[in-house]
Amino acid sequence: MTCCRFPDRSLPSLSLSIFLLAAGPVSADEQSADDLAKQLANPIAALISVPFQLNYDQNFGADEQGHKWVLNVQPVVPFELNDDWNLISRTILPLVSQDDVFQGAGSQSGTGDIVQSLFFSPKEPVNGWIVGVGPVFLLPTGSNDYLTADKWGAGPTGVALKQNGPWTYGALANHIWSVAGDDQRQDISATFLQPFVSYTTPEGMTFGLQTESTFDWKNDQWTIPINASVSKLLVVGKRPISVAGGLRYYAESPTSGADGLAFRLSVTLLYPR
Repeated sequence: MTCCRFPDRSLPSLSLSIFLLAAGPVSADEQSADDLAKQLANPIAALISVPFQLNYDQNFGADEQGHKWVLNVQPVVPFELNDDWNLISRTILPLVSQDDVFQGAGSQSGTGDIVQSLFFSPKEPVNGWIVGVGPVFLLPTGSNDYLTADKWGAGPTGVALKQNGPWTYGALANHIWSVAGDDQRQDISATFLQPFVSYTTPEGMTFGLQTESTFDWKNDQWTIPINASVSKLLVVGKRPISVAGGLRYYAESPTSGADGLAFRLSVTLLYPR
């Protein structure tokens, strides 16, 4: 059995949320589009968010005929631990539909493996930097042999970012090792690196650029997609939402992996508290 590609561990588009840390209540009625857009790029905003991120990738396989749709459902929920610390839960559940990604395997659809991150973060910036560290877990929830690594995994994760006027910049990283699972499947040792930068306009538009690079230590290979995105903060009724679109280019990928141009569309539901 050919193992699935390592699960997508990307963050939501930076303009939607990096991850959101609770500091104080925010009322949607009291915020301008600019204010809310900056809250979305600022992890100390008191927001629960539920991003729905649709990704399309193509040119899989030796004949480059394979393609894949992935809808990542990515709820981000902050919890206040005490006066100084927050805990942020971030879950990525992929819903996958793919065709000819693996030679001779045909089409599959269903759930992929869940990636669960927990960030412990001080409420106040550290020397001007917003930081969070904690564990990340890989859960083999894939509904099809071709949609799961069939491994339980764990490792560390961390993020550091800074905001300077309309600019937000920083990086997130994690590493996952497999710790249990099907002995017939290849073990996992993968590092994820995501440097990012975004710019928010007074009208609530955000322009973002980031990479979502993974290095597979077992196979000694990089996957390096570069994402450019544009998002807009909207209020529908009294509910703020963010919509975004962007293009992705694979600067580096495995021989049988995705290649060339791809795209991402996303909608994030926001719940100011």
